[in-house]
Amino acid sequence: MGFRKKNKSPPVLSHEFVIQNHADMVSCVAMIILLGLMFEVTAKFAIMFITIQYNVTQSLDERAEQVNLYQYGPKDIATVFFYLLIAVILHALIQEYILDKMNRRLHLSKTKHSKFNESGQLAAFYLLSFIWGCSILTAEEFATNPTFLWEGYPHTHMVPDLCLPVTCPLCSFQVKFFYICQIAYWLHALPELYFQKVRKEDIPRQLYYICLYVFHITGAYILNLHRLGLVLLVPHYLVELLFHASRLFYFSDENKQKGFTLWALLFVIARLLTLTLSVLTFGFGLPRAENQGFSLAKGNFNVLTIRMTCLAAICLTQAWMMWKFINFQLKKWREHSQSQASKKKAFSPKSKPHKKDLARVGSANGVVKSDDKASPRARKAKAS
Repeated sequence: MGFRKKNKSPPVLSHEFVIQNHADMVSCVAMIILLGLMFEVTAKFAIMFITIQYNVTQSLDERAEQVNLYQYGPKDIATVFFYLLIAVILHALIQEYILDKMNRRLHLSKTKHSKFNESGQLAAFYLLSFIWGCSILTAEEFATNPTFLWEGYPHTHMVPDLCLPVTCPLCSFQVKFFYICQIAYWLHALPELYFQKVRKEDIPRQLYYICLYVFHITGAYILNLHRLGLVLLVPHYLVELLFHASRLFYFSDENKQKGFTLWALLFVIARLLTLTLSVLTFGFGLPRAENQGFSLAKGNFNVLTIRMTCLAAICLTQAWMMWKFINFQLKKWREHSQSQASKKKAFSPKSKPHKKDLARVGSANGVVKSDDKASPRARKAKAS
């Protein structure tokens, strides 16, 4: 299926050919994996890419029903790869059928065009992730029980005596699938820098936040900090959604800037909330948990070194984000001050007019004065 209109036919396997046809090529790879399910020989390999692995069925004493609990392992790399391909395809669909059509109507410059595409893609992802994350968290009364962030750690849910009640949403298929999709999306953003021909000056900025997302989400997934990671991602995604939605409205109409004020307020609140929950979890909750020690088999990483490393990584990231935020606000404030100063100069009262200007005004009215004497036209009128 074609996602882009090809006006020219570049050489096969050239850079331009790959960029124009990358969605078609990725679709073929995904289709081959799906076709592998049709044959018994390849089905066991194909299913490793598509389905969520490492599930164990358990039944608790107080409940007759059985539940599926999930763990992570090396086969998750194949699953992440498949959903990375799906993310590339969805990215191309959104770009072709939504963003490109809007760009044609708005007639944006190259700089704004690049930022508009970036905000459009991220706004769609943040909206979906925020709704998905909220649907998982609403089943757990976190507001009245913040201790669930560290209770029962490690949250592998593979040991019966550590497993929380079945009603806990973080025991379900949804949590693991959420993390798989999150890692796949942010990994897909790396080749998209090439596919979307991102400007060289924008690549470092985008690389910073893409690598930070991959590092933090993968870290929460591997260290069995699923609950803390999910609780921190949901408000963060809400703030980022508001920012990119406000930027989209700004590109359509530069007078629509009220969304940035609300974003600035929520941004600071989200940073404080992240720091508070992180300190509460790593500084007070996990050190007092029953399971202390390091064990790869049990997925237990509750030791002082790892706790302090995680807390330091979160604090440094939040400090870096606040530094970028403050610089951004100062830059906007300077631009606003300069624009206000230029407007005041434009509308400030002018100095007293020169004699030449008065003479021009008088000639326009039919009377020209020179050295306090009447003009020839006035003398002729007086003589008559």
